[in-house]
Amino acid sequence: MATEAFEEIAETFEFLDDWEDRYRHVIELGKGMPPLDDSFKVPALKVQGCASQVWLRPVIENGRFDFQGESDAMIVRGLIAVLHALYSGLPVAKVGKVDAAAELGRLGLNEHLSSQRSNGVRAMVERIRSVASAASA
Repeated sequence: MATEAFEEIAETFEFLDDWEDRYRHVIELGKGMPPLDDSFKVPALKVQGCASQVWLRPVIENGRFDFQGESDAMIVRGLIAVLHALYSGLPVAKVGKVDAAAELGRLGLNEHLSSQRSNGVRAMVERIRSVASAASA
């Protein structure tokens, strides 16, 4: 059920044997994300439960889910890019059906993220699902 963009990331990860290379790739993905305008770095868009500062700004158009995001930590910004690839462009009704843990597990992220980072990813996924659920109701 993953998007084409997420499948591209998964394919790249298959070629990167070393976790350090994968880690660098995640950071590069984050660097490729457009910055979030400072006007959106507000408490209402801040994700609680993340060790670093994270803001997610949902953008729903024509029943399709998208979001902009940013973090003050490079690896987290990369994780936002991975989540963006996983969810961007999906119909809002399908966002909640994505098994994010399984999809991210394909990348091996579960074994290589600290518990704080894993909790942060879960918090971001919960926020994404919550926003999409409210939009599809």
